[in-house]
Amino acid sequence: MNQFKSALILGALIGLGMIIAGWILGHSALKIKEYERIVSVKGLAEREVKANVAVWPIRFNAGSQDLAELYDIMQTNTQEIQTFLKNEGFSAEEITSASPSITDKYAQQYGGDANVALRYTASQTITVYTHKIDKVRVAQTRLVALGRKGIAFAGDDSGQRTEYLFTKLNDIKPAMIEQATQNARSVAEKFAEDSKSRLGKIKSANQGLFSIEDRDSNTPYLKKVRVVSTVDYYLAD
Repeated sequence: MNQFKSALILGALIGLGMIIAGWILGHSALKIKEYERIVSVKGLAEREVKANVAVWPIRFNAGSQDLAELYDIMQTNTQEIQTFLKNEGFSAEEITSASPSITDKYAQQYGGDANVALRYTASQTITVYTHKIDKVRVAQTRLVALGRKGIAFAGDDSGQRTEYLFTKLNDIKPAMIEQATQNARSVAEKFAEDSKSRLGKIKSANQGLFSIEDRDSNTPYLKKVRVVSTVDYYLAD
C-alpha cells in the first residue's frame, strides 16, 4: 500500500514537473519567436571625390628607311617631350621613359613587302606618374605644340588613355560607413512606424564593398565612391 502511494505521489510530481517545464518552454518559445521578428534594410552612402593620382602615358611613333637614323629621331623626340614636361611643372622623378620598340617590315612573319615607304617603324612610351592632377589636364591641352614640331602621338584608341586614381579611401571610410548605417536605421524606423512596431537592437550588419567609379566618361578625374550597408534589426510590439 505504501509503495502504491509512493508511486502515485512520484507520478503526480513528475506530471506536475512536465506541466511546469512545458509552460516554461512554451513561454520561452514565445519570447524567441518575438525576437525573431526582424527587418532587413540597406543604407547607401555616396561621395564625389577628386582623383589624387594620374598615370599619363605619352606614346609617340616615328619611321625611317635607316635604322640608325630612326634611333636618333626617337632620342630627339624623347628629349623634346621630357623638356616639355619639366617646363609644365613635372619633376624628373615623375617621368619614366621606356625603350623604343622597333619593327622591321621586311622581316615580318608573313614575308616582307619591299615596296613599303618606310622599312623601320618605332614606338615609345613616356609615362608621367604624379599627384598633380590639374597640371596633367593643362599639359595635355598643350601637347599639340610638340605635334607641330613633327612628333607623331598615338591616340587614346591605342590603349594609352590617362588613368586617374583615388587612393585615399581609408580617409573617408569611417564617415561613409557611419552615413550608410544612419541611412539604414532611418529606413528601418520608418518601416517599424508603418507596421506599428518598435525598432529593437541590431541583429547583424554587413558593411558591403566600396566601389570607386568615374563620375562620367567626360571627367574621369572625378570619382564617385559608393558603399551599401545591410543591417538586420529586431522588431518588437
